[in-house]
Amino acid sequence: MSMNKSFTDIARLNPEQARKHLESLRWPKGPICPHCGSITIYTLKPKADSKHPVRKGVYKCKDCRKQFTVTVGTLFEGSHVPLNKWLMAVSLMCSSKKGISAHQLHRMLGVNYKTAWFMAHRIRFAMQQPALKEKIQRYCRS
Repeated sequence: MSMNKSFTDIARLNPEQARKHLESLRWPKGPICPHCGSITIYTLKPKADSKHPVRKGVYKCKDCRKQFTVTVGTLFEGSHVPLNKWLMAVSLMCSSKKGISAHQLHRMLGVNYKTAWFMAHRIRFAMQQPALKEKIQRYCRS
């Protein structure tokens, strides 16, 4: 998937497709451990007789042995909001000339107001961080 996605393209993504899109943006050459920077990574898969299924998109580093997903170390980390809604919120906030309110996000994304407020604040905070500012601006321009 290319980086140049319109809002309508993003709106059509389901959470699984949004995760894959985010992985392609964050790791164009394959997963990298956010804990130690290693590239010796493998995908966790459930055992046939396991009672505890593994979520899709969970990786494990062979060097530091820590598990991670594409959201670790990002503004999406620790959130229960589906990634497709996060990507829509980022797209809306970046493309709005005068900004967008939490009430507008609430209406457009179909989440409750508290969730929209939380998302808006996380996105605004991330836009101010030097390490993420350039990446978000590059994503918003595309």
